[in-house]
Amino acid sequence: MQYRKLGKTGLTISEITYGSWLTFGSQVELDLAKEMIDSAFNLGINSFDTADVYRAGEAEKLLGQILPNRSRSTYIVATKAFWDFSEAPTDKGLSRKHLFDSVFASLDRLNLKYVDLFYCHRYDPETPLEETCEAFDDLIRKGKILYWGTSEWTAKQIKAAYDLCKKRGWHLPVVNQPNYSLLVRVVESEILPTCVKLGIGTANFSPMAQGILSGKYSGGKIPQGTRGADKTQNMWMLSTLENKQILANVDKMADIAKRYNIKQSQLALAWLLQNKAVSSVIVGATTQEQLKENVLASGIVIKKADLATLDKLFPAPKVKG
Repeated sequence: MQYRKLGKTGLTISEITYGSWLTFGSQVELDLAKEMIDSAFNLGINSFDTADVYRAGEAEKLLGQILPNRSRSTYIVATKAFWDFSEAPTDKGLSRKHLFDSVFASLDRLNLKYVDLFYCHRYDPETPLEETCEAFDDLIRKGKILYWGTSEWTAKQIKAAYDLCKKRGWHLPVVNQPNYSLLVRVVESEILPTCVKLGIGTANFSPMAQGILSGKYSGGKIPQGTRGADKTQNMWMLSTLENKQILANVDKMADIAKRYNIKQSQLALAWLLQNKAVSSVIVGATTQEQLKENVLASGIVIKKADLATLDKLFPAPKVKG
């Protein structure tokens, strides 16, 4: 396992983060979760990602039964808030009240005294940015969170928050969590450059595009037991699975992977890690074998010619204007 600094902070994070979205509380229950987290530690992973809305808090509760048994100085925990957690009108968004309520509730479920990273799960146009930023500054000063960041914010929104915090002397946002993979490269035009300029780290989710880049859907076939065949989880994948050209290009990754004696999934992760703007990639393995395969992508160096081929297969969208 290789490690990087999170942006310009002093926090050292593993290149692979173990995430709990779509898995913990559904495919992964307590006994398996214990095995997976033990395996993660043994493989050198020191970063774990979750959110309050993952299985309505069940993902956090599972982590709360496992992580506190470890030395708190050895791992990083990230969680998030924004989405409706109940039908109460105050239980959503990025208001001062909801952020405080969410942080304390997450700490209860996680059975921790503080979380290392706390993300705004989305941007909230209904709450003044000043209110959100000051609330995070107060939560950090109270020792409930150590760092804060954003997820799926635009470059303009990220910079506005950064500039406001710098002007007011508040703690700056230090990390962004976007959807980023060979199939989703929109962040490369403005968001990544903005984060690099501001010294903000990136911990991206869906690095294998929900498993599509692993090659398991070769030829457009959707095997039973896969996420693509699960109607409760495949809603983010359907349009891509119906695109024959994309799937054909994914199949072409196999030849590149063979040259490095690795799997397509490892190639997809290694491609992201060639970008020094990326601090860590978040994976959601459900077996120890999958997790080990993901970790082995750390440290792989892809040759320029192969990077060029991948760029041709999965070109970044053209910037308008």
